[in-house]
Amino acid sequence: MKTGVVVPAYNEAESIAETIRYIRMLPEVDEILVVDDGSSDKTASEAIRAGARVVWHQQNFGKGQALKTAFQSIQSEMVVLLDADIKEGALELRKLIDPVLRGDADMTIAAFPPAVGKQGFGIVKGVAKWGIYRTTGFSAHAPLSGQRAFRKELIQHLNLADGYGVEVAMTIDALRAGYRLLEVPVHMKNREYGRTWKGFCHRGRQFVHILRALLERGNDPYWEVPEDSSTRMKESDGI
Repeated sequence: MKTGVVVPAYNEAESIAETIRYIRMLPEVDEILVVDDGSSDKTASEAIRAGARVVWHQQNFGKGQALKTAFQSIQSEMVVLLDADIKEGALELRKLIDPVLRGDADMTIAAFPPAVGKQGFGIVKGVAKWGIYRTTGFSAHAPLSGQRAFRKELIQHLNLADGYGVEVAMTIDALRAGYRLLEVPVHMKNREYGRTWKGFCHRGRQFVHILRALLERGNDPYWEVPEDSSTRMKESDGI
């Protein structure tokens, strides 16, 4: 089974190349696809130089749309999602890939170690955990994690939410479709905002997007590829 890693990115020129270099060290990975979601920096060129295939939006649409674009473009049977700022933590991806290949889970989710220092107050994570439990009965320890692995066939059951609600939506949709989820401890680290103004603004947007995703789960429609999506993106060749 071929494995492809999808890296959605927005203004990640400083970290994207290093992340890709670590992904390329994994013999399990056959394909690397970066979706540059309208970056104003050199994210796309850095990703191409590092050896990834790049699809880019002409403007910023948000993570949900970036993943929709990726799912149209990815060619592998196994899909792995990874944030652009993970860097050396990408070497931990095999911990997500192996359980799916063995048939122990249909979707794996990376559970990060506790953050260093004070971050937020846990409100956003708490709402996400509560929403997932109320809609599916699943007690999530890593409800906001964007690092995941699953078979491509699962995509047809995902009604991807826009923005920062996409991870919560994916978890709920996969569980409702009857798929088995497994949270896997990994040694990865995301960018930490701390208790700063930028951090509180970021978490505020997360809160709004997650609430919207939870409200949308009431109808539970399946995601379909937009007919006009091809006008939103350009593509380059790569690994």
